[in-house]
Amino acid sequence: MTLNRRKVLFLLGATGSAVALETCRSLVWTDVAAAQTSTSGKITLPPLPYDYKALEPHIDARTMRFHHDNHHATYVKNLNAALAKYPNLQSKSVEQLLREIQSVPEDIRTTVRNNGGGHENHSMFWRIMKPKGGGEPTGAIASAIKADFGSFATFKQQFNEAGSKRFGSGWVWLIRNPAGKLQITSTPNQDSPLMEGNYPIMGNDVWEHAYYLKYQNRRAEYLTAWWNVINWDEVNRRLAQATKA
Repeated sequence: MTLNRRKVLFLLGATGSAVALETCRSLVWTDVAAAQTSTSGKITLPPLPYDYKALEPHIDARTMRFHHDNHHATYVKNLNAALAKYPNLQSKSVEQLLREIQSVPEDIRTTVRNNGGGHENHSMFWRIMKPKGGGEPTGAIASAIKADFGSFATFKQQFNEAGSKRFGSGWVWLIRNPAGKLQITSTPNQDSPLMEGNYPIMGNDVWEHAYYLKYQNRRAEYLTAWWNVINWDEVNRRLAQATKA
């Protein structure tokens, strides 16, 4: 689907409201999420599916702008620069490159690992959050969490503990392992669970740039607040996708 200028003007003109603007954002995001490469074969930066301030008070607008427009954009730039050396790799998705990281030419392998991981991780991160999110999980993810962790409260506690214990920069994940079980794990830097044959269902960024402007060194406070913006619909979609894969 192409969102052209006429459609945008129609949506904005018909209502003149923020609802239309958010509809436009959603449509644009759907298109970009479906294909994160341009016609030139380059990886593109997906726009946020909501306004910078939409996740306040839990995540502030300044952090979101800096995190998305600077950090994620830099990963995309560096990844494209690396792949430009090997045009044959540009036909592969970033997920494929990460799953086959040992097959990536050695001279760009670390760059692809760091920046491809950064791009893939953040592309997921923006989608699994939403305004007025949070609450108890529903649907298949709720059943799976109960089956593998006993309760949502237990899962939440273990997830936060793993995020708190990750030394330095990295991520805390809920992954689906090759045996089909849900598991909590963490990775350093921008490493992706895909590189270990696992599928990331959801993950929280515990790099300082994800929270320091608002929470300073209070990572545990950030981890607790983050549950208020979880998009369980997207998490359920990712679980279904993992199950099919």
